[in-house]
Amino acid sequence: MRQLTTRCAQLPGQPKIAMRLAFKFCLAAATLLVVSGTSYANDLIVRYDQSQLLRLPRAISQIIIGNPSIADASVQASNLLVVTGKTFGVTNIIALDQQGNVIQDQRVIVQRDSVRMVNLHKGSQRQSFTCAPECTPTVTIGDDTDYFSKISDHAQKKTKFSSGQSDGGGQ
Repeated sequence: MRQLTTRCAQLPGQPKIAMRLAFKFCLAAATLLVVSGTSYANDLIVRYDQSQLLRLPRAISQIIIGNPSIADASVQASNLLVVTGKTFGVTNIIALDQQGNVIQDQRVIVQRDSVRMVNLHKGSQRQSFTCAPECTPTVTIGDDTDYFSKISDHAQKKTKFSSGQSDGGGQ
């Protein structure tokens, strides 16, 4: 080993090679940190305004949500949770059994469905559309205030009309 170290130290241009290798190593490590900081293999990824099923190994007695404004969960069956993404962000869900033991402590990341979403930017104002395949306006947190209010109002009126609660009354 000592001979190898001595030979390497005697090679011309060795400091430049060492510096290049160190730079490449640091660049690779920084890239790994940035990429791995987004999510882990055991994270539950839920899309904004969508639900995801989480099946647990045994019956759930209680669930605790770190930040209920980001995600919500409801017990569907004794060991099945329905997790709904309410807004963008990261939170966690803790499921407890009858004795108060932790069944699972699951990190939840709520993301937008970027495959079907299109954003229209007008200066600093943003409008969101869901495209599947035709684009229709959608309510997304962070959109321009006037656009958000207008689309929200239309969606509420549509919901009332569909459920027979419209103001334009037939009977």
